[in-house]
Amino acid sequence: MELTSKQRAQLRGLANTIDTILIIGKDGIGDNLVKQADDALEARELIKGKVLENALLSPWEAAEALAPLTRSVVVQVIGTKFVLYRPSHRKDKKDKIVLVEDRKKNGR
Repeated sequence: MELTSKQRAQLRGLANTIDTILIIGKDGIGDNLVKQADDALEARELIKGKVLENALLSPWEAAEALAPLTRSVVVQVIGTKFVLYRPSHRKDKKDKIVLVEDRKKNGR
């Protein structure tokens, strides 16, 4: 899934108000962390993570490694924090994020 710059900007704006729920430390990215991120993405669609100073990965490396494992996309990486997005597959989810459409791609 590719995001347009407008969609990225929209998700960055939404990410400003959410709390950091994923912490990556010296243990790096393990099965438990991937499951936690996967569950959080299914429930929230947009999650924010933080990489601690004692981690062996940089925030960009952590986000790039975690995205394919959770079938998500990296929205942004700033300082020690990163934001991941994946649309929810649940049909009963009421507050789904509706991405803006890029008019150039629709031929308008």
